[in-house]
Amino acid sequence: MSISRRNFLKQAGAVSVGFSGLHLLMGAGFGFSSAFNSPAAEGYGPLQEDPDGIFDLPDGFSYKIVSRFGEIMDDGFRLPHVPDGMAAFPGKNGLTVVVRNHEVNADAPDHDGPFIPGKSSGFDHSKVYDWGGGKPALGGTTNLIYDTKNQKVVRQFLSLAGTIRNCAGGPTPWNTWITCEETVQKADGHFEKDHGFVFEVPASTNPELYHAQPIKEMGRFNHEAVAVDPNSGVVYLTEDRSDGLLYRFIPNKKGELLEGGELQALIVKDQRSLDTRNWEAARTVELNTSLEVEWITMENVLAPDDDLRHRGFEKGAAKFARGEGMWYGNGTVFFACTNGGRAKKGQIWKYTPSPYEATGEESGAPGKLELFVEPNDATVIENADNLTVSPWGDLIVCEDGDGDQYLVGVTPEGSLYKFGRNALNESELAGATFSPDGSTLFFNIQKAGLTLAVTGPWKTHKA
Repeated sequence: MSISRRNFLKQAGAVSVGFSGLHLLMGAGFGFSSAFNSPAAEGYGPLQEDPDGIFDLPDGFSYKIVSRFGEIMDDGFRLPHVPDGMAAFPGKNGLTVVVRNHEVNADAPDHDGPFIPGKSSGFDHSKVYDWGGGKPALGGTTNLIYDTKNQKVVRQFLSLAGTIRNCAGGPTPWNTWITCEETVQKADGHFEKDHGFVFEVPASTNPELYHAQPIKEMGRFNHEAVAVDPNSGVVYLTEDRSDGLLYRFIPNKKGELLEGGELQALIVKDQRSLDTRNWEAARTVELNTSLEVEWITMENVLAPDDDLRHRGFEKGAAKFARGEGMWYGNGTVFFACTNGGRAKKGQIWKYTPSPYEATGEESGAPGKLELFVEPNDATVIENADNLTVSPWGDLIVCEDGDGDQYLVGVTPEGSLYKFGRNALNESELAGATFSPDGSTLFFNIQKAGLTLAVTGPWKTHKA
């Protein structure tokens, strides 16, 4: 894919012109899927080759590398490896707080984590979720404090520790970050505690390690991302499994997630146990078709046997192809399914909550699910992962496919355009998020352990 995707874009000339040609070919009977999304969006124009070989962007845009794996942070800890999901929050004195996940595996080498032998001492170990039998779990989160006016880092520090594979998560309306463990690692000879939970982290500017407390009533499974509806306070959750479910968590008290609540799974009304993956020749779900939903309450959510999704599907919940990135915007929850579609190149869905979401009065006006994007063509978008909603209403989507990896824009009408390309390596891109003032897009080149900040002539209003 690395050859065909890049050469295709060069041969096409401008992104929008080349993709318009593809759209015409589809109509001429050249075998393209009927689910092909129109990719003829103008976007920001053709990508310009980066002379430094890091990241290609449209004309007028530039990037800065704002942090690198292995740096010693302001609190004396090492910046961990594998940066993943992120969100940006308003901080004190006009600063921006970026809370960043680190998807460090259970079997990762010590130098991928934040702890430095002989140096990382003198802090309260009780704040670490799983210190282990002499070797703590190495995942967690860091806070990056950034001055967007001067485009410089103010400080960065460890904010959550002792977790595993902190992949994605999501911001809350009350200025915290929910970080998710993409694992179901059990306590064993090495780890002291079970994993597979979500944790809440404050968007703090003060260098402080936060006490890691799992929100257990949100369930134990292969968590990926969350999105919070600011109107209802309901938290939506994706599950990174090829047969995962879509969940919602109804808190007992809005904004107080540790106070507990109820975990539910989505059912498509009148289509119980619907397979939304569209892997078969006969499509199950068509693009832009509004599906009314209902929700079923899950039991035994700690799921020691990692069977929550199986039990939910048997009770009628819909299954999805690796639910990954998720974001709330424009009154809608957008989420990506990385392996969805006939070609297994990914889907993007929209969930529009009911005006009576989680009140018990939804039956007359249920929430609605819609398949928003499914091109089945890797030259358009390949394996959508993390995503965010831009200030002007487009999605910015991170790819995690084969070969070249792009940031892809998606307009509210479902047209796609290339915004940036990883020119450094074939690592997935992750954590796209905009600063609160709309001036800066942050994202990660994961395998290189780099966080970048992009500025340029952004659109200033919704199309």
